[in-house]
Amino acid sequence: MFKRREEVYNLYWYFAAERQNIFYNKLNNCEQEKWTNDPILKEYKFCNSYRASDRVSQYLIKNVIYNGNKYSDEDMIFRIILFKLFNKESTWELLTSEMGDIKLLNFDFNKCKTILEDAISNNKKIYNDAYISCANKAFGFNRKHENHLALLKKMFIEDNLAKEIISSKNMEEAFNYLRRYPLIGNFMAYQLITDINYSEVVDFKETEFTIVGPGSKRGIKKCFYDLGDMSEEEVIKWMCEHQEEEFKRLGIEFKKLGSRNLQYIDCQNLFCEVDKYCRAKIPDLKSNRVRIKKKYISKGNLEYFYPPKWNINLNDLKK
Repeated sequence: MFKRREEVYNLYWYFAAERQNIFYNKLNNCEQEKWTNDPILKEYKFCNSYRASDRVSQYLIKNVIYNGNKYSDEDMIFRIILFKLFNKESTWELLTSEMGDIKLLNFDFNKCKTILEDAISNNKKIYNDAYISCANKAFGFNRKHENHLALLKKMFIEDNLAKEIISSKNMEEAFNYLRRYPLIGNFMAYQLITDINYSEVVDFKETEFTIVGPGSKRGIKKCFYDLGDMSEEEVIKWMCEHQEEEFKRLGIEFKKLGSRNLQYIDCQNLFCEVDKYCRAKIPDLKSNRVRIKKKYISKGNLEYFYPPKWNINLNDLKK
């Protein structure tokens, strides 16, 4: 069994609850100075406790998946992966403004390449800085976006990836189909299948499979002296399965997203955020990252929307 570093381990649960309190305070249009009394959470940018509440995830859900238009299952998976390879709202808006509604059948890869190269030549960023996708020359091109477009051709034109994902029995099987491709590492494949699972194309159980990303590995090392005979993935699962009793043990009220508990992907992400939080809270507890890069800058409140299959009533979330 693992050995906990109690101060940091307890901070994990505190952070999850307080970051969720901020979410609800923003949702209910509270004044910014009343969102939290935590000076670190006031100053720096942190992800939400629930991944689906983050700004880019919300954009994906509202504008790529549930935008009111009808798409085939293959089109939907193509749209999601195209968006996530760049993970930047402005890049998606650029492509849709120049190419129209994006569907696989009429997608012009050469035109897409030209649009992206014009943007780069005009000093526009086409990739999200916070989301580093693999950038080797797997398909023989010197530029990352060309390799990513070649990857999409391989997935959807040469192969039948969409059919394989749709026919998968569970998230891990679908993950393995994604993972076999160049430019798609373990963590990227896990993120992609999580995003595809937001759609109606598949409905995988979220608490059967997880992958630990590099930020989460750092957070786990800070929360635990020793994992014993447990893997990092097993730690994620343990945290998810014991969340209610741990909040209760610490006397912390955790406000769920409707009736939805934290899922594996959320518990995994929280370790990454706790690693960041500890850089300011406990700076002597070192990792290979020593500072929090981004200060919090308000971009205005979102109108939240979640996959309908989750049955989250937004009116019930508001006071």
